[in-house]
Amino acid sequence: MKLMIASDIHGSAYYCRRLLQAYEKEQADKLLLLGDILYHGPRNDLPREYAPKQVITMLNDISGEILCVRGNCDTEVDQMVLDFPILADYCILYHHSTMIFATHGHHFNESSLPKLKEGDILLHGHTHIPACSQHGHYTYLNPGSVSIPKEDSPNSYLILEDGAFLWKTLEGTVWKEYAMK
Repeated sequence: MKLMIASDIHGSAYYCRRLLQAYEKEQADKLLLLGDILYHGPRNDLPREYAPKQVITMLNDISGEILCVRGNCDTEVDQMVLDFPILADYCILYHHSTMIFATHGHHFNESSLPKLKEGDILLHGHTHIPACSQHGHYTYLNPGSVSIPKEDSPNSYLILEDGAFLWKTLEGTVWKEYAMK
């Protein structure tokens, strides 16, 4: 299974459209969204082409292919207009015996770890900064942000396929890779 992982669309129709074009080009089986889908939040400037209603339509068109966790900017009101579940604080995926704990990052993060065992992966967005860092017993991964990247990082997403994570720009250029053991 090929999984595309993205975070922090923040209501940008422009970047949602580009993400979905990349999703189609990647021919991924599912799109995992790590929260902050429609609202830009009070700390962020408006992203390019801020149009949450257009984002709703684009994502609802592929609702059967989306897995999602709730971000700090996502609410029950957002769930009323989206045709896929968005209110779970996390989801757990497995690749062989490796658990991937996927969350937004505002509750569970490197300062507030979930229960992880040796070799598990903590995957979250929220910071808008791509990351891949190995710690004592777990690995932390972050796809960065689709629409409002920070610290001079590109607008990016992750691909998980055959045990490897690939960080890609929205143009599809691979700029980092991590292989699970």
